[in-house]
Amino acid sequence: MALLFSFSHLVAGLEPDQTTHSQQVFLQGSSSEALQELVVSAGGSISHNLHVIDAVGALLTPQQLITVSESSKVHRVIDDLAVNPPPPLDGDENTEQTCQVGSAVELAIAKNNISWRLFNKEEGQVKLNKLSVSWPQHLGRISAVALGDSVINIRDAQHSTGSLELALSEKEMVALKQDDELVIEFYLTDKPKTPLPAKQSDFSIEVHFFEGCSTALIPGYEYNYEDTYYPTAVGADALHRLGVTGTGVTVAVLDSGLWEHPNLAKDSDGNNRIIGRYDAIENRTKEEIFDASGHGTHMTSVIANSTPVSHPGVKDGSFKGIAPDVNLVVVKAFNIEGQGDLLDIVRAIQWVIENRERLNIKVLNLSFAARPRWSYWLDPINQATMRAWQSGITVVAAAGNEGPEAMTMGSPGNLPYIITVGAVTDSWTIDSRSDDYIPDFSSRGPTPAAHIKPDLVAPGGHMTGITRQGSTLTLEHPEYLLGNGEFVMTGTSQASALVSGVAALLLQLEPNLSPDDVKCKLTSSAELAINGDGLLAYSPFQQGNGYVSATRALTLGSTGCGNMGVNIDKDILGEEHYQGPATVDAKGATTLPGLENMLSPLPAAIGQSDTRTWGVKDHIERLDHMGHPASAPINSPFDWGEIYLQEKAAVETLTNPPSN
Repeated sequence: MALLFSFSHLVAGLEPDQTTHSQQVFLQGSSSEALQELVVSAGGSISHNLHVIDAVGALLTPQQLITVSESSKVHRVIDDLAVNPPPPLDGDENTEQTCQVGSAVELAIAKNNISWRLFNKEEGQVKLNKLSVSWPQHLGRISAVALGDSVINIRDAQHSTGSLELALSEKEMVALKQDDELVIEFYLTDKPKTPLPAKQSDFSIEVHFFEGCSTALIPGYEYNYEDTYYPTAVGADALHRLGVTGTGVTVAVLDSGLWEHPNLAKDSDGNNRIIGRYDAIENRTKEEIFDASGHGTHMTSVIANSTPVSHPGVKDGSFKGIAPDVNLVVVKAFNIEGQGDLLDIVRAIQWVIENRERLNIKVLNLSFAARPRWSYWLDPINQATMRAWQSGITVVAAAGNEGPEAMTMGSPGNLPYIITVGAVTDSWTIDSRSDDYIPDFSSRGPTPAAHIKPDLVAPGGHMTGITRQGSTLTLEHPEYLLGNGEFVMTGTSQASALVSGVAALLLQLEPNLSPDDVKCKLTSSAELAINGDGLLAYSPFQQGNGYVSATRALTLGSTGCGNMGVNIDKDILGEEHYQGPATVDAKGATTLPGLENMLSPLPAAIGQSDTRTWGVKDHIERLDHMGHPASAPINSPFDWGEIYLQEKAAVETLTNPPSN
């Protein structure tokens, strides 16, 4: 194997005190034992024994490093060890963050007014410029508007029943301090005894400031405190009511730790379900792996929140998390700022592999994505991840939040074997999928090795979950805290956590499924976005195999199709590495053979679409209404009508099994 260097500096030209200063490096070679002996004999010390990939972390002076590197036992040296995933997205994925003014994700509705908290993150004050408000006409007209202690003059506003447009001059300056409530009162002839007969989605508010900042009220869900809605979006709620809740399956969450809130530490029956804790930064197990960041807690909540769902106030038999009864293993490799170290992450994955059988770890969630620095088979984190998959652990990773450009897929999501997840959002409407779309932030494929990624898309927009108040996330983004203490975040991290939960549901019913078969069941049953012309609304580099569905994975998912054409054993041994099918066309764009016959020329709509549907069933059943032919164009590789009939027959067989 060739010797690969990634030195940030060389010995030549260093000051004398610098030549004796130790630095931490990654060494990979013939074996971790041989490398340990080599490092110690050179006068260095070992910080990480990464035997799972024949590597070590070592503390060496520059001169010691040169000595060690001359040995034939060393095949590779890396000294840039930081893994700093981009910060998670929060709040509304449709809003471009052009300034440092934020707004609360929920509107407070009182007896005769509404109030909305605004947050100024600029160093100085920002001054209100324009205000636009719309509301249900039955509430009448606005009587007063105030921002904090300042009453806003609305005499010159364009004001009618249900609408107000106001523009202020700088002389009429109303300043937003650090955070203030925007309060809007209504004329009401009969003073109500209960809150206004309206919900958040009935109101529209936009606020603009002279400094160029603006923010808008999101629609919100009707029962934010009682339901997270994403279990319904993927059919997990229906499985909960049938007793499919992840019982008996262990999910390891490699992240920033866990705040052990009762609905995370205990399952739906109140049983303790955290069966393992490991801090890879400190290299020790603990009684509690505290989450200062908040990210790991939020991911765990998406997977396993055991809070019952109610509508309204009446439990419906489902839960806020996807798999509320899984056992959990908490593994920490990211610090308070959400930053990780390559050595710690590899050590964390190694610990999961070593404890797989003892703790019955079936799923490993990796809700992080860093920009790839090496070929997938040379990335140390990917090397460890491949060994986790090889050992029988289903690994789910985030695609990343670097879209919408092509080839923005993060690592370890660029690994062809594992399940990589992009994001889809429901536009705050759970009852319709006509406005579900892939947001721009979701990273796109192909990978540098030309593989199609992501494998799936899953809900990742405005995901509500538990996290500790006072964590880094809540301090940096107080606007995304709900009144019940839950926190709203957006990103492919949440989407991957959701799919980890779905994998656990599958494994409860079929515990002997291999990781390849879990992947096959999920990808073969996912629902593609199809336009009315019968062609794909998104390319495979955007949507992979489509929108994940827990119920379809159980009823229609196949086995035997996961990772066909590649061999992980040969890849790990270095005997073969694999290129995907992606190519570059004459214009320099990434493409696939025959993609021009698969992909609709219609641009994919952001939000509501009159042509896009998700899934073959919805596509075929809308054709008569739309007046389109019952299949795709002549040159299309898709026969949606035939697929529809096959799925229908499979469902009928399940619901009406043949009598003996």
